[in-house]
Amino acid sequence: MTRTDKPLDFLWFIPSSGDGAYLGSDDLSRPSDPGYFKEIAQTVDRLGYSGVLIPTGAACEESFILAANLAAHTEQLKFLVAIRPGVASPAYYARLASTLDRVSNGRLLLNIVVGGSAQELAGDGIFLPHDERYDHADEFFQVFNKLIETGSANLDGKYIKAHDAELVLPPVQDPRPPIYFGGSSDAAIDFCGGIIDKYLTWGEPPAQVAEKIAKVRKAAAAHGREVTFGIRLHFIVRETDEEAWEAADRLISKLSDDTIAAAQQVFAKNSDSVGQARMVALHGGRRDKLEVSPNLWAGIGLIRSGAGTALVGSPQTVAERLREYQDLGIDTVIASGYPHLEEAYRVSELLFPEIGLGGPRNQLRSSFGKKQLFGGGGHGGNVRVASGS
Repeated sequence: MTRTDKPLDFLWFIPSSGDGAYLGSDDLSRPSDPGYFKEIAQTVDRLGYSGVLIPTGAACEESFILAANLAAHTEQLKFLVAIRPGVASPAYYARLASTLDRVSNGRLLLNIVVGGSAQELAGDGIFLPHDERYDHADEFFQVFNKLIETGSANLDGKYIKAHDAELVLPPVQDPRPPIYFGGSSDAAIDFCGGIIDKYLTWGEPPAQVAEKIAKVRKAAAAHGREVTFGIRLHFIVRETDEEAWEAADRLISKLSDDTIAAAQQVFAKNSDSVGQARMVALHGGRRDKLEVSPNLWAGIGLIRSGAGTALVGSPQTVAERLREYQDLGIDTVIASGYPHLEEAYRVSELLFPEIGLGGPRNQLRSSFGKKQLFGGGGHGGNVRVASGS
C-alpha cells in the first residue's frame, strides 16, 4: 500500500474516571469532574479535533449522559459513545442512540464494548463465557441495527427476543450513526465483520497491527463488506525527541514496583480480554523493556488497563510513525495524553502541522498582516515585525 495524502481523522479522549500528571500517584491528580470534562471538550472542539472517545465501565461516568451534556456545550465535536450489549435491551439503546444523535444534530458515533472483565460484567448481570458474549452481541445488533435503520425489528433468538419492537423517531444520520469496535480474539473478529464500519486496534507494533487488519478485512469480505481502521494511542510529543523521552520517564517517575505488580495481578485475575493480554505481553511488567517498537512506549500499560502504549518523540518523529500506520490502512486516531487538557494543546500545536491538520477553528486575526512576536502579555501588546523580516 502507498501512503495517503488524506489527513488522519484525529479524535481525543475524555478521562471520565479522572486525570493526572503522574501515573500511579495522587500528586497533581484531578478527580472525575463534569466541569473539567466540559473544559476539555470545548478546548478540543476549538483546536480542531474531530471528536472525543468517552470510555465506559464501572469507574467511569455514564457515557451517553456525559455525551449529551458535552454536546450542549460544543459545536462540531463528535462523540464516540459505548453500547454494552446486555446492560440494556437493543430497543432501549436504539432510543438512546437516536435521541442523542438528534439532540447533537448528527454528532454521534457508536462504540461496541462487549467487555473484557468477567468480574465487572457479572456486576452488570452478564454471566456469559468470553466467546459466547459475541454470539449474544450478534443477536443484539441484529435488532439494534434494524430498529435504528428502519424503525422496526423482530427476532426470536437464543439470547435476544424482540417482538414488534419499534423506534418512532429516527436518528439524524442516515441510515444510522457509524459503528466502531475493537477486539482482538478470533470470536471478536468473526463477530465484527458483518456489523461494524470501523475497526479499532490498540497501539501495537506495526507488524501486529497489520496482522489484525488482514484478519478483519477477511472477516468483512466474507460478509461482502469493507471496513475502515483506526488506532487508539497515547501521545507524548515535545519539541525534541530528548524532551519527549524525558516526559515519558517523568510520567512514571512516581510509579512504584509494588503498584505495578498489583495492577498486573488485577489484569491477570479479572480480565479474559485477548487485547489486554497482548498489551501486557508487550512489556511483561518490566520497566527496562518499554520501547516495544521505534518510539512506541508501553509504560502506560504498566498500570493502565486497555490502551497502554504511547508514541513518544518530536513532531517530526511521531508524524513518521503515524505514516507507517497509515501505510497499513489506518485512517483514524483516537488519542490521549496526561493531563488531557494540556496535552490536547501540545498535540494540536506541535503535531497537527506535521500531519496536515489545520489549527484552531474560527481563529480570529491577530494583526493587520504584520508578523507578531509574543511580547509576554503586557499592556503594550506584542512586538510587530514588518513583513519579510
